[in-house]
Amino acid sequence: MSGPLVALDSIARRSLAHLPTPLEALPRLSEALQGPRVLVKRDDCTGLGLGGNKTRKLEFLMADALAQGADTVITTGGVQSNHVRQTAAAAARLGLGCELVLTRVVPWGGPDYELSGNIQLDRLFGARIHLHDGATNRTAAMETLAEALRRAGRHPYLIPTGGSNAIGALGYAAAAQELAAQAAGQGVKIAAVIHACSSGGTQAGLTAGFAALDPAVRVIGIDVDAHPAAVAGEVTRLAREVWMRLALPGSFPDDKVILEAGYAGDAYGLPTAAMKAAVARTARLEGLLLDPVYSGKAMAGLIGLVEAGTFSAQETVVFLHTGGTPALFPYREALED
Repeated sequence: MSGPLVALDSIARRSLAHLPTPLEALPRLSEALQGPRVLVKRDDCTGLGLGGNKTRKLEFLMADALAQGADTVITTGGVQSNHVRQTAAAAARLGLGCELVLTRVVPWGGPDYELSGNIQLDRLFGARIHLHDGATNRTAAMETLAEALRRAGRHPYLIPTGGSNAIGALGYAAAAQELAAQAAGQGVKIAAVIHACSSGGTQAGLTAGFAALDPAVRVIGIDVDAHPAAVAGEVTRLAREVWMRLALPGSFPDDKVILEAGYAGDAYGLPTAAMKAAVARTARLEGLLLDPVYSGKAMAGLIGLVEAGTFSAQETVVFLHTGGTPALFPYREALED
């Protein structure tokens, strides 16, 4: 690698994803929206354990775990966490033990919610699941579990919610480089990259990456967490750390962090009418499946921004598909007409 992100070459990384992921046009959706040209960056196609954006983070996180001599990884998330599913798959591939601290954080769920989708795959990958109520302090629960494993002679490595620390966020600085190269190869000038944002690592890496590579590109996170101020603060904190790890000049430009509120609904993971409409519209126009927690709400945000006139008809925007398709199945009741 050359250019502003050359420091990535010296950081340990374990290949887990099918890269580069495709950059594809969405012509029927673009026509229906009567706005900018819309492309999709298919990070649902990263390959590992049905794919998703977290695999890029895990390439750096798992390399760090192996470098520290870990024999077990511990991570955490909601019952239907995409990050947890991809971590379980990565641990299986690398021959590591996997312990999952899952919290019942979503105040909703039909009969399939704790049986199918991501949690079903977690079990299939051989992970050991620890279910807790929604008020549980995830970090404390992981630390307690890690201490018990250490007493048993194991060497655990802890990964935070969403893989969103400075190490994991490096995966999306690398993704910014990949996307910029693909766009240049296709003769495309990107005006904005739009994606779902919750734990903050994806947006932090992308924002730092594009701030270094092409500051004209707006990286727009769509809040799906229902706590936009806290999420924006976490994105800024992580982006600053990524900037420093990549030895980029000066300070990270905090004004590059753009987070759009208003699409999360009442709480994280709760279905919304706009999400349901966006999932159906994208499926019926493009044969492209979004998920109800992240990419469906992010597409609702993209549609809202287009309808508000945020972009001109001459611009090109990229929708980052972060994956999450397995969550369609436990949410089937919310998506039925």
